[in-house]
Amino acid sequence: MSEHDGGLRARLIDVGVDLVTAEGVQALSLREIARRAGVSHGAPRRHFPTHLELLSAIARRGFEDLAALGAAALGDDTASPRDRLATLARVYLDFALTHRGMHELMFRHDLLRSDSLGLRETSLPVFALLTDLVGRVRPDADARLLAGSLLAQLHGIAQLWTWGSLQLTTGADDVEPLLRTALDAHLGTER
Repeated sequence: MSEHDGGLRARLIDVGVDLVTAEGVQALSLREIARRAGVSHGAPRRHFPTHLELLSAIARRGFEDLAALGAAALGDDTASPRDRLATLARVYLDFALTHRGMHELMFRHDLLRSDSLGLRETSLPVFALLTDLVGRVRPDADARLLAGSLLAQLHGIAQLWTWGSLQLTTGADDVEPLLRTALDAHLGTER
């Protein structure tokens, strides 16, 4: 692959990231990404034979960004597993609330090919870290199932907060109490 081709591939992904950030998943047509990248509508097919593969590459960037934010927030390994889990959950909620279009795309496996372009290799380590921390806090439980349930609850909190539903129903003006409640529900209350 020439430098020019690699540059076009990266530019298509960058344009897709900008587009999903600004306008959401529904704006991610192959034609619109190509137009904004300044190439013909057929040019992306040289790097992404299907629209799903381009969407998967864009989502991979989201998982890379989320993983980097999580790693930066966790820092060294000196905090307790529960505190590290709370930090990771905060990072996830913050990402979901500030990168809404990307967050939606990352979890829309009906739109993605998890076996393409390293998406599986990028997304599963984030879940593995969550699972590991859950297992350390709750060694008595099936860590994968409990981590999946916690992820679903965090995802639901993010979605309902975005829609304004939780503010209306709970009167909360911050997601922190909801986050603490979700962690307590899944992990037990802190002693």
